[in-house]
Amino acid sequence: MKRCLLQAFVVIACSLCAFAQTNPAADLIIQNARIWTVDPSQPEAQAVAILGDRIVAVGTRQQVEVWRGPHTREVDAGGRRLLPGFNDAHVHFVDGGTQLDNVQLNDATSPQEFARRIRERTAKLAKDEWLVGGDWDETKWNPAALPTKELIDAATPDTPVSVNRYDGHMVLANSLALKLAGITAQTPDPDGGVIVRDENGNPTGALKDAAQDMLFKVIPPLTHEQRRHAIERALGHAASLGVTSVQNMNPDYADIAVYNELLDEGKLTTRIYAAPLITQVDDQVKIGIRRAFGGSFLRIGAVKAYADGSLGSATAYFFEPFSDQPGNRGLLSDEMHPISLMHDRMMRADASGLQICTHAIGDAGISAILDIYSEIEKQHGVRDRRWRIEHAQHMAAKDFERFAQLHVIASVQPYHAIDDGRWAEGRIGRDRASRTYAFRTFLDHGVRLALGTDWSVAPLNPMLTLYAATTRATLDGKNPNGWFPEQKLTIKEAIEAYTMGSAYAEFQDNKKGSITPGKLADMVLLSDDVLVIDPVKIRDVKVLKTWVGGKLTYDADAASH
Repeated sequence: MKRCLLQAFVVIACSLCAFAQTNPAADLIIQNARIWTVDPSQPEAQAVAILGDRIVAVGTRQQVEVWRGPHTREVDAGGRRLLPGFNDAHVHFVDGGTQLDNVQLNDATSPQEFARRIRERTAKLAKDEWLVGGDWDETKWNPAALPTKELIDAATPDTPVSVNRYDGHMVLANSLALKLAGITAQTPDPDGGVIVRDENGNPTGALKDAAQDMLFKVIPPLTHEQRRHAIERALGHAASLGVTSVQNMNPDYADIAVYNELLDEGKLTTRIYAAPLITQVDDQVKIGIRRAFGGSFLRIGAVKAYADGSLGSATAYFFEPFSDQPGNRGLLSDEMHPISLMHDRMMRADASGLQICTHAIGDAGISAILDIYSEIEKQHGVRDRRWRIEHAQHMAAKDFERFAQLHVIASVQPYHAIDDGRWAEGRIGRDRASRTYAFRTFLDHGVRLALGTDWSVAPLNPMLTLYAATTRATLDGKNPNGWFPEQKLTIKEAIEAYTMGSAYAEFQDNKKGSITPGKLADMVLLSDDVLVIDPVKIRDVKVLKTWVGGKLTYDADAASH
């Protein structure tokens, strides 16, 4: 018996030696980790080996050890949690990078503080330079009233100002900016937009949705150097937060050109899937671009459409009026005037194999897009399209099943729920709010979720997204047990939607999204184990290391020195 055991041991040892000799050595081994792979065939592991930009082995320390060679680097994870890199399914990457350096207004808690920050920022600008950025939120003021140009005119007589509301669906312009844009009391509201006016019909400076475009046309575009700086700032910020992939909604072509420039230089440290506006659909159609076209770091092949506005700006499109504005149901976007225009563009996009990602927030806006998706399927047949609705915030009860039937992905941003939850019921009532950010209901209907942030509308930090998804505790502290707590996700569901779910949403689930042999080595090491700690503490978890394709793109120890 002992002899048989000895022979078996020798055979195994020889096999391992042969394996070690015939397989190339790993470049990197991460061991002593608590790995949650997001791969149901092997959910937990202790070590991972990386060769080039790919994962080659996942398992116990002993199983991975055979990949060690004389030049293999090793990282001891110290028993900490290792996850797949986070894939943010919805960002405005250049806007986010720009906002890191712009005036910060989101946490200004009064009109006076708002005006003070603009005054101080103006003093630092060159002559004729525009003051932009902001991300202001009037719901944090008491009373919660929209700002007007009078609030800032005295401090900015020679500086044109365009500061955006944090949802991106409204800006405040000062008098000089309105003059440069030619916006007066006689200027009509554009389709899909509103010029907010006082009781005498004069513009207050607030411009909603398509009305913003009149102002944007006179703001000087970013120079190449400014654009590159913003992108480099965004790349560094993403790496520090464990965000290894982003899906960039409505970028300029100039943004994509800078991404390509950085890629050529080996400096693109975040994987990017770019979805230009559907208004430019023919640019991709005429050269035969199809979904997910490109390489592992930079791809195009999608288009971004807009159905309506936002809840905060009261421009999301609903079947019934807002509870606090009985005469207002919201707005269809300018792209939906007429709806047949959107229908035709989507038909052309689908016929050419492009992926369609549509911003839709109000229940009627969402329903209108599902109608178009359904018509496309009837005319073009069934295939794997991975249609998306971005935000999918306020659902009609009848449309959850339609999401599932059409295999539409709900690309959602949980942080918006704990932000909007402070005031949303006052705008749409309890019943409609019960179908708001309805993550659990989507899953119960078999709808796939892809998680993101909408950065710079919300923070890029995945820990805040996971915290929001698992607690639904509103930012004002008034719902510590969760706003509509029945819609919470478990931490594993949230991570899966943030990794594999987002990868699926960009046709990359066979290449990334889990720690699986053969996939890209995109991973993040965390300071605390988000799978076991109280969800309330998730928001305080830090990223220790980030790897993209096996390369270390962020190291907290190095960053602190």
